[in-house]
Amino acid sequence: MAATMTGSGDGVAAGLGEVPLERLEAEITELAGHLAAAECRWIRLIGEFDRRNGWAVWGCRSCAHWLNWQCGLSLEAARERLRVARRLGELPLIAAEFAAGRLSYSKVRALTRVATAGDEADLVDFARDAPTAMLERFVRAYRGALARGDDVAVAAYEGRRLTWRTDYDDGSLVVTARLAPEDGAAFLAALGAAREALAGTGDVSAETSSDQRNADALVHLATAQTGAAARRQLVVHADVDLLCADTDTDTAGMRCHIKDGPALPAATAQRLACDTGVVLVVEDAGGHPLDVGRRTRTIPPALRRALEIRDRGCRFPGCSAPAVVCDVHHIKHWLRGGPTSLDNTALLCRLHHYLHHERGYGCEHLAGGELGFTRPDGTPITTTPACATSPPGPGIRERNTTTGTIIDADTITSTWDGKPLDLDYAVACYTN
Repeated sequence: MAATMTGSGDGVAAGLGEVPLERLEAEITELAGHLAAAECRWIRLIGEFDRRNGWAVWGCRSCAHWLNWQCGLSLEAARERLRVARRLGELPLIAAEFAAGRLSYSKVRALTRVATAGDEADLVDFARDAPTAMLERFVRAYRGALARGDDVAVAAYEGRRLTWRTDYDDGSLVVTARLAPEDGAAFLAALGAAREALAGTGDVSAETSSDQRNADALVHLATAQTGAAARRQLVVHADVDLLCADTDTDTAGMRCHIKDGPALPAATAQRLACDTGVVLVVEDAGGHPLDVGRRTRTIPPALRRALEIRDRGCRFPGCSAPAVVCDVHHIKHWLRGGPTSLDNTALLCRLHHYLHHERGYGCEHLAGGELGFTRPDGTPITTTPACATSPPGPGIRERNTTTGTIIDADTITSTWDGKPLDLDYAVACYTN
């Protein structure tokens, strides 16, 4: 568009140019206190929503995934707020200071990593005085001191993680991992074995660096695993009528179990049959094979690639699972005559594939080629859940005033006098 767009934001910005600098500063810090108090309420609401499993009725993987879907938070930010929400219930003093706008979310997030009922009051006093950067530095050191001794192994296990990001300069995947010592040793052993296997093929150039050989070995491990998964075959001993039954069919007394394994509900077998090779063994009442049916047609690689390009990930509303962890779902099941075609298939992550087959969530074609999903009670799952019928609550300032919370320009500001932090002394004071 060639026209220049202006809005109320430009008018506000122009008006702010006339506001005295000290007034700007005062309003910034006052609003920071109001926002902290509002965020405290928001996080407590999230905690209650999570406690009641409100996210589960929408088929979400977790409350964090619901927040990612409905509130625009990244999964990492959503998980961190959930962690804080759960801890606030154990730390009433920190919760009270947060609600009063005297502690920011950043300070509360740091405190909830280490605070206990025994040291909560002292840590709140420290946090009220210290700038956030100094508090976070202290918390890292304090947490390390607490993890000494028998808790080291637990801390190492709970600290495990694997993250990745795309380097958009060249599209490379950048992987970062943190493993417990024993898991790290097992990983390095597997990586070493993969390096030796690749070296034995004679395909490794003399110019290949050690880091490059490690990268090649990691890819070798991954492709070997996915290759094994691609070759999997499910053998189900079943009454063929049960395997092809609708959800309302009475299947009592019908045979269905994995070869050399446990019994399966028909819905589970049908889900596995969507994207897995299946051999149907039809048996009589005594378990004697009467017929061994043909192997079902697995998803051709070209169709899988087309689905990944079209769907890019799980089609369930609000789910962010990437295509690599998704199953191919037959909208009309293959065993009921549904074709293995692009129009009759869609990518669903393992959770939502399970919810569809075994928990009664619906999936069907809508007009225009879109997919429609429903909850077990028939409620449509849309990108925006139904709005509450009750009127909205008061604004941030009005709510804080109503509850007697007094916030001004000094409420949230640090009182630190600029003296350097003696980190060793500070940690020793709290750990001794």
